[in-house]
Amino acid sequence: MSLSASCESVSQKRTLSSLLAGRVVKRPKQEDGQRLQEATIQLLEQQQNLCSLFREVGNPDLCNIFHTQNGEQKQAESEGIPSAIAGSLLVCELRRQASQLGVPVAVLAVKMVLERLMEITGTEEVKEEEDKRRGLLTFSQRVQLCVLLESSKELLAQGAFCPKLLWQEYTKDQRLPKLEVVYHLHYYNILTLKYILESDEGVRLWLVSQLKGLCGWTSPQGENETRQVQLKVLSTVVRVLVGTGFELSHEPAAADRRLSLLCCSVLDDMLFWLLDTVDKNLTLETARAGAELWIQIFDASVCGVSASADALQSFFKHSLTQTLTYKPRLTVSDAIALQNEWTFAKANRLVTSLFCKLAVTFSVEQLLCHLQQVLETHEVNWKHVLCFLSTLLVYNPCAQPSLRELLSRLLSSAFEGYDLESMITAFLLARQGALEGPGIFPSYSDWFKMSFGGSSGYHATSKKSLVFLLKFLSDLVPFEPPQYLKVHILHPPYVPVKHRSLLMEYVSLAKTRLADLKESVENMGLYEDVSGAGGASVQVTCQAVQDVEKAVSLFESTGRISATVMEASIFRRPYFLTRFLPALLTPRVLPVKADTRMSFVEALKKADKIPAAQYSSYVESCQKQRQQDCSAVCLDTNDDPLDVLKIQLQEFTKLLVEGNDGEMSAQLSRISHTLNVIFPGRPDELIGQTVIKLHINTPPSPELHVKVINMILRNFCQCMLDASRANPPNKQTMWASRFVSVLLGNTQLLSSLIHRLWDLFHNQGSSLSAAHLLGLATFVVHFHASMSHGPLVQLVPPILPQPVPVGEALSLALVCSTHSNMLFCVRLCLAVVCYGMCRGDSLPQQQQQDYILNSFYKKLLYLIPRLLPEARRAPVTAGGSVSEYQEEDLPGLWSSTTDTNSSWRETAWHLWRHPAFSQLGHIPQYQLLFSEWLANELRVQRSEDSLSDPERQEYQQWACFEVYLSRLEEQGGCGGDMKILCSHLLNAIMDQHLSNQSLENLDHRVSEMGTCLPDILSRVQELVYEMEVTDLSGSRRSRADVCDFLFDLVSERCSSTVTSASLSISTKLSLQHTLNTWNRVLLALPAVLLIKVKTEGGRMTLECNKLIEHVNQHQRKVCSPAGLLSCHLTAHLLRGMLCASIRCARPAEEVNKAWTEFTLRCPLLLVSTVHWWERLSPMLLSTWRRLCDGEPLPEQLQLITDCQNWACSLEKGPSSAPLPAAVSLQLAASLRRAWRGSGCSNQGFRAVLNVLRPERGTQYRQVLVFLLFLCINDYLSALLYPQEKSHQKVRTLCTDLLSVLVDSADWLLIFKSNEQGVYQLVTMVTSDEFTQLMPWAFYSLLLQQSAELQQTVVCCPGFLHTAVLRYISLLQLFLEGHTLTPTTEPSDNQMEPLQILSHAKQFLLRAISQTSPTALSSSQLRQLESQCADLDPEVAAALSVHLDPHSLSPEMDFL
Repeated sequence: MSLSASCESVSQKRTLSSLLAGRVVKRPKQEDGQRLQEATIQLLEQQQNLCSLFREVGNPDLCNIFHTQNGEQKQAESEGIPSAIAGSLLVCELRRQASQLGVPVAVLAVKMVLERLMEITGTEEVKEEEDKRRGLLTFSQRVQLCVLLESSKELLAQGAFCPKLLWQEYTKDQRLPKLEVVYHLHYYNILTLKYILESDEGVRLWLVSQLKGLCGWTSPQGENETRQVQLKVLSTVVRVLVGTGFELSHEPAAADRRLSLLCCSVLDDMLFWLLDTVDKNLTLETARAGAELWIQIFDASVCGVSASADALQSFFKHSLTQTLTYKPRLTVSDAIALQNEWTFAKANRLVTSLFCKLAVTFSVEQLLCHLQQVLETHEVNWKHVLCFLSTLLVYNPCAQPSLRELLSRLLSSAFEGYDLESMITAFLLARQGALEGPGIFPSYSDWFKMSFGGSSGYHATSKKSLVFLLKFLSDLVPFEPPQYLKVHILHPPYVPVKHRSLLMEYVSLAKTRLADLKESVENMGLYEDVSGAGGASVQVTCQAVQDVEKAVSLFESTGRISATVMEASIFRRPYFLTRFLPALLTPRVLPVKADTRMSFVEALKKADKIPAAQYSSYVESCQKQRQQDCSAVCLDTNDDPLDVLKIQLQEFTKLLVEGNDGEMSAQLSRISHTLNVIFPGRPDELIGQTVIKLHINTPPSPELHVKVINMILRNFCQCMLDASRANPPNKQTMWASRFVSVLLGNTQLLSSLIHRLWDLFHNQGSSLSAAHLLGLATFVVHFHASMSHGPLVQLVPPILPQPVPVGEALSLALVCSTHSNMLFCVRLCLAVVCYGMCRGDSLPQQQQQDYILNSFYKKLLYLIPRLLPEARRAPVTAGGSVSEYQEEDLPGLWSSTTDTNSSWRETAWHLWRHPAFSQLGHIPQYQLLFSEWLANELRVQRSEDSLSDPERQEYQQWACFEVYLSRLEEQGGCGGDMKILCSHLLNAIMDQHLSNQSLENLDHRVSEMGTCLPDILSRVQELVYEMEVTDLSGSRRSRADVCDFLFDLVSERCSSTVTSASLSISTKLSLQHTLNTWNRVLLALPAVLLIKVKTEGGRMTLECNKLIEHVNQHQRKVCSPAGLLSCHLTAHLLRGMLCASIRCARPAEEVNKAWTEFTLRCPLLLVSTVHWWERLSPMLLSTWRRLCDGEPLPEQLQLITDCQNWACSLEKGPSSAPLPAAVSLQLAASLRRAWRGSGCSNQGFRAVLNVLRPERGTQYRQVLVFLLFLCINDYLSALLYPQEKSHQKVRTLCTDLLSVLVDSADWLLIFKSNEQGVYQLVTMVTSDEFTQLMPWAFYSLLLQQSAELQQTVVCCPGFLHTAVLRYISLLQLFLEGHTLTPTTEPSDNQMEPLQILSHAKQFLLRAISQTSPTALSSSQLRQLESQCADLDPEVAAALSVHLDPHSLSPEMDFL
């Protein structure tokens, strides 16, 4: 009988198992078993068929077949025949039939097993089409095969089976089984895969095709067990291939080497198949799924089961090398041109996943070292090399320093041996890192400047090195993207002066290349700040927009068109006309009130820099825009970026929960790419060199941007909650920092994010849930930490003078003016500070401070004691070691913050007592200064305060007297000095108008009337009263210091406000605000403190020097109207003088002395007292009588009444009464008061002037001259502030006075403020502004007089000299822009300012022609000619012609 004979099937009513089982009724003994076995064999010898026997042996449990594939046999209680018995039965029957056939037992066993195997796998039968396409066996086939192999294993154990013969017979007709069959043969240790590979060289091709087919095959839906088998088959094969191909041996035999190479080739073929799939970018689901499945097998945990660690690393290193050198078709020039498309976000996910699998067993340093070795020894696929570097950087944030070291080594090697390979490698790797954004690697411009921008650069050692660098850069020019050329031009390498020509050759070449690319230097921005990343397609337009923003910003700060813009309009006209102006003149809805951009456009138009047609088109477009009043934001992408971003953020949340750090970094890189699509600004802008403007009052960003920001913030809040459930902040990964760093590379996104956070904190705080609040607090902490060295934020309107870090800017959104605002602020700040303290727990102190925002910490220092009275009894102190407490309690601190059952009060109380919180108070930037506390307190609205008036008083007294009075000055306190405390209070009050302006910008509900200013004034009164009482109990000299202290303080404030001689409008307003606030404080203080009492010769006297100095230097400048103190202030000062005099032995005498000093040195107080005397005298008389037991007023004060009576008597008719014994100015002020009291009747007052003829005496003349000055002052005031509408009457009175004084030269002296004399006092009456306008008043009055009076004036002695000087001063006024501008329309007979100037010149020329040459001395003439030569040559010529000094006799020159 041959081996090809077949076995016939027989049918049985009962199986052998059931027959045997039915006869086992008791526990058999050993001899019983032997007898039973012999009986069974005899039974089988009776026509038993072997094929049926194979089917019958064993009764497998189909459900648990795979659970017993660990080599262990099932329990004996199974219904099947025991293995030993079944094996014995089979062997006996095989031997019987083999002896009958005359063949070896093993040959017959192989035949029987092979036939059964063919029957199971169905290779010889016609199957359904679906079964033919299956990559794996069906479930039933797999069960039967496992039973067959189990039996075969028993035969092999008893020496009745030959596996090698089985494989020979199977492959005899070039038949090869399915890979799963080989897997099971290997699994049951019948035929190992290693033997199969050794036995037949043709197996390699079969194995590769089987692996590809199995990877590409997808199991039918519902067959989850089949999917597990698929993975087991693949992983087992790979483990064998890796272990066999890469296990190191000291002296491998030739067969081992051949087998090792065969395994490597199989793995390489599969790797190349994978890379081909990626390279062809196949979109078929089967192809992509197959590639993903094969990558999944590249797992260290899978491959390392049967291979050593060294073999595994060797395999991964070999595969990495093969990947990096796969099809090196791309040249270096291709890499330079296409590099922008090979970033991580744009790379195929299969490639990045493969790189992650291959790199997992190596350190970053090992990978970069291997990369360098591959680059030096192989031709590489640059796309794969650069994608690998991006993947390495994205998945390993700590890789940046290692890459920098590699770049340094490459550059050093390049310049040592002038090696172009190392040079180009360094540049490509540096650019690739820069393409991943500033959160991953520094920008290309930063790297280029750091490497070549200084004298210590790699190229600076010799001329040869410099030439090598410039030659290299020149060779790159034909292939360079334009952004890199711009970096090289804007940030050129350092070149010594003597070699400058070499650099200029390169710059010329680069500019030519830019011109060829239509990216010429003309298209470079005016203020361009380029980097190596980003595309050139949007760069020009975006740069022009940035140039416009910068130019508008400079215009806003300087009020002038910047020189850069003016130069560009001339020397770079193409860029100016085609780029800059279109970006500036983008149509928009123009605001009703011109903003800075409108003003800038108008300034350019006035300078003839905007073509008329372009400007007209802009205006029309703006009008259409207003009519349409709509705008939209659209994106030209295939997929909706919002949907893409939403899915990416959801995937990131899942990865965070799974804790996959590497995949999180990769996902963040993809999110960054999507955000750059939505915010198509300049993602390559240099972080750290920009200022972001935060417009706090503008409408929100476009709707799309708001949706994106909301989506980002919501996702971050969810991620924070998920992460916090597992670990406290100090135990979490760096996911939050990486998340935030993704947002920092795009300035447009960053700006929208900051605006949204501001809006949430400032306007929507009450609507935020606890989860949102915690998430936003965490976000702010990481946002601030990531931007600690990034761009600053400038608030618009400029609430702060300088840009500030983002944390401080956002803290300004938290306005603590009302109870609801305070509650939201304290909750947010608690979350921010608690998270920051816990997050920075394990970091060095400097890094801890990056996480704990000092501005939010200070708000807690302010709010917690205010809202929690118990906190005042436990002030913030630090002492002793707190590390143990801190270690244990910081996570608990965060837990109390996130606990929904814990109130903010409990969290605040816990935090307030925490030593770590207290210790921060000893760091200067975390100390809440007294001035800052006062600024916060003055913003609180009393009507909406959480504290009642008594509670607020108690709180403020605690803060002032218990906290800050005793605190050291360097810690923001007062060092125990009550004067320092008082000065802080006063400065805060006087600064309030500035803070009010800021508050109005922040919160329109804030008003000065509703703030806590009255409360702080009460604290000042309490403090000053205490200082007064304590000083009185000591030396009297000390008490005087309170007066000096107050006036010195306000003098210092005013001096700091006025920084130059010529005051700007803003400075004048600031000074006026300061003094008005000071006057409010002054009126709230005891009047007696304003007059100093000193001891002289054993008696007490009044000293008014400080008061006089204060009035003359400061109050005079802000009087309204000019030359007149307010009635309240005047009364307060006089009341202080009377009250202080009571301290002296002779009060009346001291009052007389003090008033005499006032009349001589403080004319403003004198004039004001006379003006308000009718209202002041009853109050002063009552005060004096109360103080001095009914005594009459002192003589000098009584004299004021006498002067008033005298002036009124003159008005009633001619009187022979002599002049009162008062100074001329006092008499003049009394006359003016009488004139005002009579209703400004000029008809009746002319009689008074006739009585006071100047011929009657010097004092009469002085009285009239002073009266003329006071009237001119009123005239200017009436023109500038015409609410009184009395300038006509004042001008008439001035005319009458001039008619009386025209023959005297004294009236000219009031226009010569620089000349000493009796009239010098007039400069101390009015403001400096009015003194400046005296030349204008001089000519304004003269030009409105009759011709006769003008002729008489010209003949007045000294008139021409005064007239020429006043004309020069008038010209200077016009040149400096200090012209008088009335606030109403001029009357018919009132001239415009320019008319006055032209008429003044004509009048002066006539006066010169009518004046005798002897009217001026030679020196006076020369002086006037020299002064007029530059300002008005015509007047200078007239002086020379008509007043030629050569016609004068030398003896006459003494005039």
